[in-house]
Amino acid sequence: MTPADTAVRSALPEGYVIRELRIDDAAALAAAYDRNRAHLDRWDPVRPPEYYTTDGQREALARQLSLVEGGLLAAWVITHGDDVVGRVNINNIVRGVLQSGSVGYWVDQQHTRRGLASAAVEHACAQALAMGLHRVDAGTMIANVASQKVLLGAGFEQYGTAPGFLFIAGDWQDHHLYQRLLHDEPLPAHV
Repeated sequence: MTPADTAVRSALPEGYVIRELRIDDAAALAAAYDRNRAHLDRWDPVRPPEYYTTDGQREALARQLSLVEGGLLAAWVITHGDDVVGRVNINNIVRGVLQSGSVGYWVDQQHTRRGLASAAVEHACAQALAMGLHRVDAGTMIANVASQKVLLGAGFEQYGTAPGFLFIAGDWQDHHLYQRLLHDEPLPAHV
């Protein structure tokens, strides 16, 4: 366990764990997404009905784990006992001269206000640094003040606002854009 893992683990309330996503999380994720539909619908893309089923999640996980294997995604779940109570990802990982990825996360409505989102974002940043990324970014819908507070508390800075940035909840939504620079070490010379 790295010092960063220890720091994140100590920031989690007792009984909570952040661990890598697995294909056998399908049933627990389907249950989590189903019980949180009303909580997440305003922040997520419109989902087809099968997304909320074990089979739908198994298909989604297979695609996501393929991206993990390809180095384009890093993905974790937040668990409490046998239940999945949240997720955190580093999406759209780009190497080369950018060395960046986008952080996304959510927490079960019954487990909010416990520091889980903050711990999840810190975990993602620690893992991004361990992967050699230079920066991570995140976007939040304008009305998502809670998520903005999480990002600012994790050392992100707002660097702009993008009109019509993502198609969320059935419409193109404006987003505030945030980033966190993880280090300023030079890259090795490229051929």
